[in-house]
Amino acid sequence: MFPIREGFLLSGVLFTLGVIGVLVRRNLLFVLMSIEVMLNAAGLAFVAAGARWGQPDGQVVFLFILAMAAAEVSVGLALVLELYHQYKSLDTDAISRMRG
Repeated sequence: MFPIREGFLLSGVLFTLGVIGVLVRRNLLFVLMSIEVMLNAAGLAFVAAGARWGQPDGQVVFLFILAMAAAEVSVGLALVLELYHQYKSLDTDAISRMRG
């Protein structure tokens, strides 16, 4: 039997680290990586729950999360490249000040 408590605990810790990374970091690349950590934490929770009840549903949902993460990375990196091309910085505060 899969230890669901440890799976959810690890998922919660990873999700919390991702939220802290989004709130604290000012570099857009680190913000995107923190969002990826949050998505993987949610996927781990689905896999842990699916393993607990012996159903493949958690793994199927995790595949959808991976596809969504791939789309988020491609769009996010394109936006980061464009912002860097325009402002020569990836600092969110600097870009916010330059916009006005």
